[in-house]
Order: sequence, then structure tokens, then C-alpha cells
Amino acid sequence: MKKGKKSVARRIFADVMKEIQKKSTEGTPTAMFEKAIENVKPSMEVRPKRIGGAVYQIPMEVKPGRRTMLAFRWILDAARNGKGGPVANRIAKELMEAAAETGIAIKKKEDTHKMAAANKAFAHYAKY
Repeated sequence: MKKGKKSVARRIFADVMKEIQKKSTEGTPTAMFEKAIENVKPSMEVRPKRIGGAVYQIPMEVKPGRRTMLAFRWILDAARNGKGGPVANRIAKELMEAAAETGIAIKKKEDTHKMAAANKAFAHYAKY
């Protein structure tokens, strides 16, 4: 939802579900939507922390509410930055790709996990 336009967001979501119903053969649109969100949810992320004048990227576990919020945000950002067609079609395409574990949102999740793994040496700073 942008600028509080709930009715527009609901209409777009309904169009997304219709588009998934048309294009997909595997299961219901709601099942595909839930699978896509589950696939995009990150388990680890890095958070900057200033210690002794230096800023370290500390890998931390993501809280459940933030996981879901990040998944929604990444899918919507990927769809908004895509080219061609109505936004409902782009969101539907991104959701179907996420359910198949491909696409821009999945790449974002993998990049976040790689960054956390690369900075594992600084994990002991998480207690400060």
C-alpha cells in the first residue's frame, strides 16, 4: 500500500491472485502466495554496530515479524523495479518465481545470507 490507498492495494492483490490462477497449474493462488513468502523470508541479516570507533557488520538472527515484513518488501520492490505490464502482472510473476525459488527477491535473500556468513567473525560483538 502506498500513501494509505487500501482500496487500490486490495484491487491489485485481487488481480494478482487472478493472474496466478490463470498462469499457474500447481495448487491454489493462496498456497503459492504462502509458499513464495516462506521461500523469501530471511533467517539471518547483518546490522551495523559501532564499537571502539569502528563500525562492524554484525550477523544477527531476524525476528519473525521482521522476516515477513522483509519478504513482502523485497517481493514488492522487485516487482516495482521490473519493466513492462501492469503492476499486478509483475507482482504475480515475482510471486511465481519466488515460489519456484528463483527471481530477484530470492537473490536478495541469498545475498543477505552470504553477507551474514562472510561477517561471522564479528558475531561475538553481538552481545555489546
